[in-house]
Amino acid sequence: MAKLTRKQKEAYAKIEKDKLYSVEEASALVKEITKTKFDASIDLAVRLGVDPRKANQMVRGVVTLPHGTGKDVKVLALVTPDKESEAKEAGADFVGLDEYLDKIKGGWTDVDVIITMPSVMGKLGPLGRVLGPRGLMPNPKTGTVTMDVAKAISDVKAGKIDFKVDKTGIVHAAIGKASFSPEKIAGNAQELLDTLNKLKPAAAKGIYMKSIYMSSTMSPSLQLDPKAV
Repeated sequence: MAKLTRKQKEAYAKIEKDKLYSVEEASALVKEITKTKFDASIDLAVRLGVDPRKANQMVRGVVTLPHGTGKDVKVLALVTPDKESEAKEAGADFVGLDEYLDKIKGGWTDVDVIITMPSVMGKLGPLGRVLGPRGLMPNPKTGTVTMDVAKAISDVKAGKIDFKVDKTGIVHAAIGKASFSPEKIAGNAQELLDTLNKLKPAAAKGIYMKSIYMSSTMSPSLQLDPKAV
């Protein structure tokens, strides 16, 4: 096992063994134990009592974090010419259609979110092998396939994220940056957890939120108390 660095030892020393933290406590402590030279991402990992293999227990949704993500989200708007000015005014970083479809075919995926219109989805189908594995394929369920292109772009820029339970029953989501205040981290975390609670499938039996962990990019994780949530 690799030896812990001095900073890692200091971080672990501040964590109480076997303690289940409140959202507020974890949000303050995760800042204390993050010692990176860059602005680390703050992440939540929530293990749910669902079976993702069953369609009636799939948990997927979107949430607008009240304090944003702290990340400059690069948005590509694949729209018809009549919607280009609307997309540009809303703040899309890249706007167009065929020229960007060709770039994607060539392997270009230097964006975080792609927003498009229902009439354009047919052209995106053949690009599923490129976009799918990177989580970039637009989807009506996440609001990235819509006629209201301006609102979709504004929402994403303001902190809207989508999440989906993975095959092991865990939802992973970035909820902010280490530079955020503890109050902002806690606010974003609580918003995600509240949204997950609302999405509990009727078919899910037993304990729904089994465990919750908060961590930064290179920090130890802090276990939260699911009952308090």
